[in-house]
Amino acid sequence: MRGLGKSRRTSRAVTVGLCAAAFAAALTGVAPAQAHETGKAAHWELKDSGTDVRFRGLSAVSRNTAWVAGSKGTVLRTTDGGASWRDVSPPGAAELEFRDIEAFDARRAVALTIGEGEASRAFRTEDGGATWTESFRNTDPKAFYDCLTFFDRRHGLAMSDPVDGRFRILSTSDGGRSWKVLPGAGMPAAQEGEAGFAASGQCLVSAGPRDVWLATGGAARARVLHSADRGLTWKAADTPIPAGDPARGVFALAFRDRAHGLAVGGDYRADQTSPRAAAVSGDGGRTWTPAGRPPPAYRSGVAWLPHSRASALAVGPTGTDLTTDGGRTWRTLDTGSYDTVDCTPDLGCWAAGEMGRVARLER
Repeated sequence: MRGLGKSRRTSRAVTVGLCAAAFAAALTGVAPAQAHETGKAAHWELKDSGTDVRFRGLSAVSRNTAWVAGSKGTVLRTTDGGASWRDVSPPGAAELEFRDIEAFDARRAVALTIGEGEASRAFRTEDGGATWTESFRNTDPKAFYDCLTFFDRRHGLAMSDPVDGRFRILSTSDGGRSWKVLPGAGMPAAQEGEAGFAASGQCLVSAGPRDVWLATGGAARARVLHSADRGLTWKAADTPIPAGDPARGVFALAFRDRAHGLAVGGDYRADQTSPRAAAVSGDGGRTWTPAGRPPPAYRSGVAWLPHSRASALAVGPTGTDLTTDGGRTWRTLDTGSYDTVDCTPDLGCWAAGEMGRVARLER
């Protein structure tokens, strides 16, 4: 039976690999303008969310199940591929701004609201959003939480803009039921004006059981900070993405493993250009190389395609871009507005953004 189990796992892996290859090929096969007419290329298919709020928080569980979180305290969930959405917003949260959500499955999720002082809160549900528990409320008026990430179903972190000269890290070891502030001794000093961007829920990302990366901007240099011990100690690296202004820097990160990472960003102001809006790392974020052909404009979200070592999507208000060479070059696939993107192992890719826009990649 052991041999049969191995054979089945191998067969499944081959099937998934073939599907992933076909998925990537569908993305590159036809020009964007032809995608909807021919059906030969993958494209975003909008799903009616029933609302006009802006969704910057997105957690894709599978092709069928996804959670989105956004303005006016709104959290929605689908379990039928976006055909219908259930409003599972926490009661009394209408004045809050959700900017990140991390879901473990169709029933369990942790969501983060952002803002100064008590506006930064964490909520947890174990019943698909039927009920929520507020598990953290920030009481420090100098803190402003931006993003959260989980290593597994128990261990996770959230990050705040610098407090007393250093980024602040919040930790949970029980799936978001309780949180504690980690000591700041292992965090490098922040630059003047440095902060994170709560634009897509991807300014703090993890890969594997212990590695986590934090993206920054707003200061003289846009940096990526890396921790290999779940946030206790950090090392900072400069990126080639332009900064030097509160509106510029690295907005989102994606690591497909503990070595290979992508960074995207730019200047979020619509009237400003964003040269060198993407960079790539092959050494765990210690060094970053600018993309040879970056996205043409500011991008706020990025995600590796499932089971791919070289393909990823980047999204922003002016479009979606694809790389098939590990982030060295990008080309535009779609001009629709999205703020965040997330993909799942069963070849489900979702995007969300302004005016209630939610879409799933179809082929």
